[in-house]
Amino acid sequence: MTQRRSHGIGHGLGPAIRHGAAQAIAERGFTIIETMIAIAIMGIGIVSVLAAFGTAVAATTNAQENLVARQKALEAMESIYTARNTQQITFPLIANISSGGIFTDGPTLLLSAGPDGLVNTDDDVNFPATGVCAAGPECITLPGPDGILGTADDTAMSLANFQRQIQISNVFQSDGTINPNLKQVTVTVSYITGGSPVPRSYTVNALISAFR
Repeated sequence: MTQRRSHGIGHGLGPAIRHGAAQAIAERGFTIIETMIAIAIMGIGIVSVLAAFGTAVAATTNAQENLVARQKALEAMESIYTARNTQQITFPLIANISSGGIFTDGPTLLLSAGPDGLVNTDDDVNFPATGVCAAGPECITLPGPDGILGTADDTAMSLANFQRQIQISNVFQSDGTINPNLKQVTVTVSYITGGSPVPRSYTVNALISAFR
Protein backbone atom coordinates (compact mmCIF):
# COMPACT_ATOMS: atom_id res chain seq x y z
CA MET A 1 0.00 0.00 0.00
CA THR A 2 2.81 2.35 0.90
CA GLN A 3 4.76 1.52 -2.20
CA ARG A 4 1.79 2.17 -4.43
CA ARG A 5 1.13 5.51 -2.78
CA SER A 6 4.77 6.55 -3.23
CA HIS A 7 4.66 5.52 -6.85
CA GLY A 8 1.56 7.66 -7.31
CA ILE A 9 3.25 10.72 -5.84
CA GLY A 10 6.32 10.30 -8.01
CA HIS A 11 4.19 9.75 -11.03
CA GLY A 12 2.24 12.91 -10.26
CA LEU A 13 5.33 15.11 -9.81
CA GLY A 14 6.99 13.98 -13.02
CA PRO A 15 4.74 15.89 -15.44
CA ALA A 16 4.80 18.95 -13.19
CA ILE A 17 8.57 19.01 -13.14
CA ARG A 18 8.72 18.45 -16.87
CA HIS A 19 6.15 21.19 -17.45
CA GLY A 20 8.10 23.64 -15.26
CA ALA A 21 11.34 22.86 -17.06
CA ALA A 22 9.69 23.28 -20.45
CA GLN A 23 8.19 26.59 -19.33
CA ALA A 24 11.60 27.81 -18.12
CA ILE A 25 13.19 26.85 -21.43
CA ALA A 26 10.41 28.59 -23.32
CA GLU A 27 10.78 31.73 -21.24
CA ARG A 28 14.56 31.68 -21.69
CA GLY A 29 14.16 31.27 -25.46
CA PHE A 30 11.68 34.14 -25.65
CA THR A 31 14.12 36.41 -23.78
CA ILE A 32 16.88 35.66 -26.31
CA ILE A 33 14.53 36.47 -29.18
CA GLU A 34 13.56 39.73 -27.51
CA THR A 35 17.23 40.62 -27.09
CA MET A 36 17.98 39.88 -30.73
CA ILE A 37 15.03 42.02 -31.84
CA ALA A 38 16.16 44.86 -29.59
CA ILE A 39 19.71 44.67 -30.99
CA ALA A 40 18.34 44.72 -34.53
CA ILE A 41 16.17 47.75 -33.78
CA MET A 42 19.10 49.55 -32.16
CA GLY A 43 21.27 48.72 -35.16
CA ILE A 44 18.69 50.15 -37.55
CA GLY A 45 18.39 53.25 -35.37
CA ILE A 46 22.14 53.79 -35.28
CA VAL A 47 22.42 53.38 -39.06
CA SER A 48 19.57 55.87 -39.53
CA VAL A 49 21.25 58.40 -37.24
CA LEU A 50 24.57 58.02 -39.07
CA ALA A 51 22.81 58.43 -42.43
CA ALA A 52 21.03 61.55 -41.21
CA PHE A 53 24.30 62.95 -39.89
CA GLY A 54 26.01 62.32 -43.23
CA THR A 55 23.13 63.98 -45.07
CA ALA A 56 23.33 67.01 -42.77
CA VAL A 57 27.08 67.36 -43.34
CA ALA A 58 26.62 67.06 -47.11
CA ALA A 59 23.80 69.63 -47.04
CA THR A 60 26.01 72.07 -45.14
CA THR A 61 28.82 71.64 -47.65
CA ASN A 62 26.44 72.02 -50.60
CA ALA A 63 24.92 75.17 -49.08
CA GLN A 64 28.37 76.71 -48.73
CA GLU A 65 29.35 75.85 -52.30
CA ASN A 66 26.03 77.12 -53.65
CA LEU A 67 26.61 80.40 -51.83
CA VAL A 68 30.07 80.67 -53.43
CA ALA A 69 28.62 79.94 -56.88
CA ARG A 70 25.97 82.63 -56.41
CA GLN A 71 28.53 85.18 -55.24
CA LYS A 72 30.93 84.52 -58.13
CA ALA A 73 28.14 84.77 -60.70
CA LEU A 74 26.93 88.09 -59.29
CA GLU A 75 30.48 89.46 -59.08
CA ALA A 76 31.08 88.71 -62.77
CA MET A 77 27.79 90.32 -63.78
CA GLU A 78 28.53 93.42 -61.69
CA SER A 79 32.00 93.76 -63.23
CA ILE A 80 30.48 93.91 -66.73
CA TYR A 81 28.09 96.69 -65.73
CA THR A 82 30.92 98.58 -64.02
CA ALA A 83 33.09 98.32 -67.13
CA ARG A 84 30.24 99.68 -69.21
CA ASN A 85 29.45 102.51 -66.80
CA THR A 86 33.08 103.62 -66.54
CA GLN A 87 33.56 103.22 -70.28
CA GLN A 88 36.40 100.82 -69.56
CA ILE A 89 35.26 98.90 -72.62
CA THR A 90 33.01 99.89 -75.47
CA PHE A 91 29.61 98.30 -75.96
CA PRO A 92 30.61 96.25 -79.05
CA LEU A 93 33.33 94.54 -76.96
CA ILE A 94 30.70 93.21 -74.56
CA ALA A 95 30.47 89.99 -76.52
CA ASN A 96 32.13 86.60 -76.69
CA ILE A 97 35.40 86.26 -78.57
CA SER A 98 33.67 84.35 -81.36
CA SER A 99 31.44 87.39 -81.90
CA GLY A 100 34.24 89.96 -81.86
CA GLY A 101 34.18 90.66 -78.12
CA ILE A 102 36.59 89.96 -75.26
CA PHE A 103 34.82 87.30 -73.18
CA THR A 104 35.82 83.66 -73.54
CA ASP A 105 33.30 81.39 -75.21
CA GLY A 106 33.40 78.40 -72.88
CA PRO A 107 33.61 77.78 -69.15
CA THR A 108 36.87 78.70 -67.44
CA LEU A 109 38.34 78.25 -63.99
CA LEU A 110 37.84 80.99 -61.42
CA LEU A 111 41.05 82.90 -62.13
CA SER A 112 42.10 86.41 -61.21
CA ALA A 113 41.18 89.22 -63.60
CA GLY A 114 44.17 90.32 -65.69
CA PRO A 115 45.11 93.86 -66.76
CA ASP A 116 41.63 94.55 -68.18
CA GLY A 117 40.07 94.01 -64.75
CA LEU A 118 37.43 91.62 -66.10
CA VAL A 119 37.12 87.90 -65.43
CA ASN A 120 36.59 85.32 -68.16
CA THR A 121 38.80 87.13 -70.65
CA ASP A 122 42.02 86.01 -72.31
CA ASP A 123 44.30 87.88 -69.92
CA ASP A 124 43.10 86.15 -66.73
CA VAL A 125 45.93 84.87 -64.50
CA ASN A 126 46.35 82.53 -61.54
CA PHE A 127 45.84 83.86 -58.05
CA PRO A 128 49.14 84.15 -56.15
CA ALA A 129 49.80 81.95 -53.14
CA THR A 130 48.43 83.57 -49.99
CA GLY A 131 48.58 82.10 -46.50
CA VAL A 132 47.25 78.55 -46.60
CA CYS A 133 46.09 78.94 -50.23
CA ALA A 134 48.36 77.78 -53.03
CA ALA A 135 48.78 79.61 -56.34
CA GLY A 136 46.19 78.76 -58.98
CA PRO A 137 42.41 79.07 -59.18
CA GLU A 138 40.69 81.12 -56.51
CA CYS A 139 40.93 79.82 -52.97
CA ILE A 140 39.10 80.87 -49.79
CA THR A 141 40.73 80.84 -46.37
CA LEU A 142 38.42 79.48 -43.67
CA PRO A 143 38.89 79.48 -39.88
CA GLY A 144 40.10 76.19 -38.41
CA PRO A 145 38.91 74.35 -35.28
CA ASP A 146 39.47 77.41 -33.09
CA GLY A 147 36.89 79.36 -35.12
CA ILE A 148 39.23 82.34 -35.50
CA LEU A 149 40.41 83.52 -38.91
CA GLY A 150 44.09 84.37 -39.26
CA THR A 151 45.46 81.76 -36.89
CA ALA A 152 47.75 78.81 -37.53
CA ASP A 153 44.92 76.29 -37.92
CA ASP A 154 43.19 78.08 -40.81
CA THR A 155 42.12 75.82 -43.68
CA ALA A 156 41.97 76.38 -47.43
CA MET A 157 38.85 75.89 -49.53
CA SER A 158 40.03 75.60 -53.12
CA LEU A 159 37.57 76.60 -55.84
CA ALA A 160 39.35 74.49 -58.45
CA ASN A 161 36.13 72.46 -58.83
CA PHE A 162 34.26 75.61 -59.97
CA GLN A 163 33.93 76.92 -63.51
CA ARG A 164 32.35 80.12 -64.78
CA GLN A 165 30.92 80.89 -68.20
CA ILE A 166 29.78 84.26 -69.55
CA GLN A 167 27.49 84.04 -72.56
CA ILE A 168 26.42 87.19 -74.37
CA SER A 169 23.70 86.99 -76.99
CA ASN A 170 21.82 89.42 -79.18
CA VAL A 171 18.34 90.69 -78.39
CA PHE A 172 15.89 90.82 -81.28
CA GLN A 173 13.34 93.52 -81.95
CA SER A 174 9.71 92.91 -82.82
CA ASP A 175 10.50 93.00 -86.55
CA GLY A 176 13.11 90.24 -86.17
CA THR A 177 16.16 92.48 -86.50
CA ILE A 178 18.95 92.66 -83.94
CA ASN A 179 18.67 95.43 -81.39
CA PRO A 180 22.03 97.22 -81.67
CA ASN A 181 21.75 98.79 -78.23
CA LEU A 182 20.72 95.80 -76.11
CA LYS A 183 22.31 92.45 -75.25
CA GLN A 184 21.54 89.59 -72.92
CA VAL A 185 24.23 88.47 -70.49
CA THR A 186 24.09 85.02 -68.89
CA VAL A 187 26.62 84.12 -66.21
CA THR A 188 26.70 80.49 -65.10
CA VAL A 189 28.91 79.16 -62.32
CA SER A 190 28.98 75.37 -62.11
CA TYR A 191 30.71 73.08 -59.66
CA ILE A 192 31.06 69.39 -58.84
CA THR A 193 30.60 68.31 -55.25
CA GLY A 194 30.50 65.14 -53.22
CA GLY A 195 32.08 63.00 -55.92
CA SER A 196 28.94 63.30 -58.06
CA PRO A 197 29.60 63.44 -61.83
CA VAL A 198 26.59 65.72 -62.27
CA PRO A 199 27.58 69.38 -61.76
CA ARG A 200 25.46 71.84 -59.85
CA SER A 201 25.12 75.37 -61.18
CA TYR A 202 23.90 78.87 -60.44
CA THR A 203 22.84 81.15 -63.30
CA VAL A 204 22.23 84.89 -63.47
CA ASN A 205 20.54 86.56 -66.47
CA ALA A 206 20.38 90.27 -67.23
CA LEU A 207 19.99 92.72 -70.08
CA ILE A 208 22.64 95.36 -70.68
CA SER A 209 22.21 98.36 -72.90
CA ALA A 210 24.66 100.65 -74.66
CA PHE A 211 23.48 103.53 -72.48
CA ARG A 212 24.55 104.14 -68.89
